[in-house]
Amino acid sequence: MVALFNWPNHKAHSILVLYVSQPTSPMNKPSINLGRRAFLRGLGVSVALPSFRSLGSEVSAAASTRGVTATGAPLRMAYLYVPNGVIMDKWRPQGTGLDLQFNESMKSLNDFKNDLQVIKGLEQANGWAGLDGAGDHARGGATFLTGARPRKTAGSDIRLGVSVDQMAANYIGSETRLRSLELSCDAVRKSGNCDSGYSCAYQYNLSWRSSTQPMTPESNPRLVFERLFGGGTNAERQKGLAKRRAEKRSILDIVMEDAKSMNSDLGRNDRNKLDEYMTGVREIERRIEKSESFGPPPEPGVDAPNEGVPREYQEHIRLLFDMLLLAFKTDQTRISSFLLAHDGSNRSFSNLGFNEGHHSLSHHRQAKDKMDKIAKIDNFYTQQLAYFLKQMKSTEDIDGNTLLHNSMIVWGSGLSNADRHTHDDLPIILAGNAGGKFQTGRHVEIPDNTPLNNLYMRILREAGASVDRIGDSSGLLTQV
Repeated sequence: MVALFNWPNHKAHSILVLYVSQPTSPMNKPSINLGRRAFLRGLGVSVALPSFRSLGSEVSAAASTRGVTATGAPLRMAYLYVPNGVIMDKWRPQGTGLDLQFNESMKSLNDFKNDLQVIKGLEQANGWAGLDGAGDHARGGATFLTGARPRKTAGSDIRLGVSVDQMAANYIGSETRLRSLELSCDAVRKSGNCDSGYSCAYQYNLSWRSSTQPMTPESNPRLVFERLFGGGTNAERQKGLAKRRAEKRSILDIVMEDAKSMNSDLGRNDRNKLDEYMTGVREIERRIEKSESFGPPPEPGVDAPNEGVPREYQEHIRLLFDMLLLAFKTDQTRISSFLLAHDGSNRSFSNLGFNEGHHSLSHHRQAKDKMDKIAKIDNFYTQQLAYFLKQMKSTEDIDGNTLLHNSMIVWGSGLSNADRHTHDDLPIILAGNAGGKFQTGRHVEIPDNTPLNNLYMRILREAGASVDRIGDSSGLLTQV
């Protein structure tokens, strides 16, 4: 349904809504009500984003230079978030530069020593309390990719900033079927009070398309698969794709017809508003045409995951990593964010031999037994990163390199010491070579309080995105 809502004396005068509904016959087409609210109603459907060549195709010299390596292979980026900081004494590597020696919590990464960098000295300054008081977990997650200070509210007037992944999507998102892919092991939350007066939207959404619009992540691996490739067998997916495309065209025809009939009954200002929304509808039509020109999604070569979210946390994480690997391998997207758990998560880890919640343990007050347990949680999360890096490194890309070589993967947390709620000296790992642009196999020590956003500026530059500033960025991080 496409609905145009008008509220007199309200700043947000109109909203355009598209959602899925069952087909209706032309004889049952809804009538138009021109009272205080004007509804332009047609057949609704969720609209797919542009589709482009899959990873399996040959590298083309005529292909866009945005979002590719020097060899023409896709350049991918992923932002992976773990909650509640780390026990730095057991996490921070020993040695500097090429003399990188992993500590207790990072030994599972030994096989990938030459594929990553550990960066010391990065900060997200807008995570600190300032005049906002408590709420460091909300600010830690909110600022991690945006670099922006969240407005302290538990109401609907949330305000943050555009996240780095969505900045990249604005430049290279049109090169793939999906602009970006947002994943999470948590439930979806966009409202309510989660941390000392901060909306749950800040903690449960890493990715933000605008200052007021979080990108809702998906936690169900099967639904991720269906978003990437459709449901059912390959033949069923192709048939479903053709049907959806036909329905979308039918939607647009009905919407345009309704708009024309409505236009003559509106005043000049309302006609201008309607024209603006029809411009948006025509943009949807353009995307459909673009999608059709690149054919159906590729055959992934694997079955869809079983229904539902896995009961075991590790299995859940790894299944979502498997979906992300498929998305990168088939070039369905080159941009992703993955919230393994929201900051402040109090998930328990009975599989590690204790039942206390992660957040409760993180306020350890230097108690050795609690810190030892957190170190085990830190190691658990590092093992999940090792699982993903192994899959990426063992998958050959179209230029003969590996997916990992042609990627930029940020792994980290918005807090370093969760007991003291510190937002400097953040635990940050940068994996992948960016197609040969990064100097891996190092422990990189940079000046304290260097903006984390400087790293993001460098990543955007390598992806071909032109952005002047992110949060408190002061330039490009050239040391990586």
